[in-house]
Amino acid sequence: MNKIVLMFVAIFAFTSAMAQTAKRPLKPSDVNNIPTLADPQLSPDGKWLAYSVSDVDTAKDNRVSHLWMQSVDGKQSIQLTYGSEPASSPKWTPDGKFLSFVSERDSKNGGQVWLMDRRGGEGHKLTDLKKGDLEDYAWSPDSKKLALVIKDAEYDGKEPKTIPPIKIDRYHFKQDIEGYLQHRHTHLYLYDIESKKVDTLTTGDRDDQSPVWSPDGKYIAFVSNHTKDPDRNENSDIFTVEAKDDGEIKQLTTFTGHDILPLWSPDGKHIAYLRSTSDADYYIYQHDLLCMMDADGKNNRVLTEALDRPVSNVAWSRDSKNIGYLVSNDRTRYVAQYNLLLRKSTTVYKAAECSFENIIGATPGVWIAKMTTPYMPHELVAIENGKIRRLTFHQDKWLSGVKLAYVKGFQSFSADGTLVSGILYTPDSVVNKKLPFILYIHGGPTDQDEFEFDMTRQTLASAGYAVAAVNYRGSTGRGLEYTKAIYADWGNKEVQDLLGAVDELVKFGIADRDHLGIGGWSYGGILTDYTIATDARFKAASSGAGSAMQLGIYGSDQWVVQYDNELGAPWKNPEKYIKLSYPFFHADKIKTPTQFMSGLKDFNVPTGGGEQMYQALKSQGVPTQMVLYPGQFHGITVPSYQVDRLQRYIDWYDKYLKGPPTP
Repeated sequence: MNKIVLMFVAIFAFTSAMAQTAKRPLKPSDVNNIPTLADPQLSPDGKWLAYSVSDVDTAKDNRVSHLWMQSVDGKQSIQLTYGSEPASSPKWTPDGKFLSFVSERDSKNGGQVWLMDRRGGEGHKLTDLKKGDLEDYAWSPDSKKLALVIKDAEYDGKEPKTIPPIKIDRYHFKQDIEGYLQHRHTHLYLYDIESKKVDTLTTGDRDDQSPVWSPDGKYIAFVSNHTKDPDRNENSDIFTVEAKDDGEIKQLTTFTGHDILPLWSPDGKHIAYLRSTSDADYYIYQHDLLCMMDADGKNNRVLTEALDRPVSNVAWSRDSKNIGYLVSNDRTRYVAQYNLLLRKSTTVYKAAECSFENIIGATPGVWIAKMTTPYMPHELVAIENGKIRRLTFHQDKWLSGVKLAYVKGFQSFSADGTLVSGILYTPDSVVNKKLPFILYIHGGPTDQDEFEFDMTRQTLASAGYAVAAVNYRGSTGRGLEYTKAIYADWGNKEVQDLLGAVDELVKFGIADRDHLGIGGWSYGGILTDYTIATDARFKAASSGAGSAMQLGIYGSDQWVVQYDNELGAPWKNPEKYIKLSYPFFHADKIKTPTQFMSGLKDFNVPTGGGEQMYQALKSQGVPTQMVLYPGQFHGITVPSYQVDRLQRYIDWYDKYLKGPPTP
């Protein structure tokens, strides 16, 4: 067997046609042209989909979301909202007469629920919450009430003239985007549409979320952690609360891992949900399993225990006979369903080069989902009789004017014999010479690169590079043991897998061994640091939102519980932390010119991690650069910053990798 297996696969006709008729190579500014589809919701009569589409407003340098309706038969597409004020989170009233959404228009107190006639026209504000932040909402089956998820107000009374000091006394005290965690919690409330009265359903020093109504309207299922100190574990369970003021709360699950995303069957007999594989206090390497219980919490059972793949996006069929779900497999996410009568799962749709999100049960035998391929960002599709029927075409206009990179799968072997899967991007389908090469590493680590539209790798390949994505050990999609392989041993097996993939692509004549680059974001940035401290072959690197001195990161980010459970306390296991900090303590071995990037408000992997490595390389006289994005969290969301980051990647790699080609 060859050490590398290149898998050429057929692309869907509609994406292949776009690739063939493209006019110019993709460039960084094209990120502004990509519409983002979100929150698809099926109407009660099953004939329409409501969803949001966000587009970039370059003048305001942000994304603006608006509502659309798409007929399930594919014949009609209607934009419902316009203007500079965004509208998001569409939901149908159960009687099918109206469409609600969240908007901050005409509000001094953040997002409010608005209501509009499904046939169009102006919407009107339904809620006028004076305190707290609206985070989610759900309609009662009779369309007369809303379950609201509201985060406590920052101040009890009037906002002070001077911001008071931040008092911290929680164990888990900081979180990306949320900032420093004080005692503002999220709870459930009941809103009466006619009287506009708001009743409190849950209270306490904990967070309650994911409300779903029982079909008879008597109860609301939700997720909460009722342990003594929720900050120290992830033991969330599923509860129900009577849908009335001072309603009784009942706990349905008792598993000591997490139970999440409850979903009532349309007939009201069962609740489907996801449960983690591990009962460890905090174990990021676990998978989620599909589970089901009776509506009263009895007969609780795992439905996908033998699958050895993570499950996500649960949905009931409208006849309550099947539970649809997504499975993360090797470089894809496919659609499966569990039949309650046969008590078995079957594959609904699985293809070599596509992935799905947001599955919805339509008519019996028909599922709706968002689908992406390497040549197309997400669009809505119907899956029926084993075939795909595309419903939306928001991406076609901008895709018709660009030439995308060619994408194919490959596999490689690491030094210890481990088979590793990857995805290769090249400027053209035929590679007749060695190309300057970039290994761009995914974050997580418990994630995977999939056959989906990847703007970063597409842009780099369109700039003239061969670009590889590698699902190193620690990634999902290859089984639980593959994911757990790096537990408390960071920067070891992953680096072997990354270097093994580079070796094979060099041997295959695609990557130019004298012009190799590396980069990544989050854990991809961390692995960039690990790899350049291990191997000097790379001529340029870009480490985004990473860290290298793990001994000094404890208490500065949001992962304290993970560290406690996986590594132990630094004062008890200093040798372990020092071992995992080898890029910093061996900075004198790094010769690779490296660019460091970070969002200045990142609490996931704080800026300090990049600053330490920048200073270490600067002190050693290694060419280095730091790029900091003001106001940005772990993810860079401002459109101009997204363009800037892509262009800086190209400029940095061009400077060090676009030298004379190797003969």
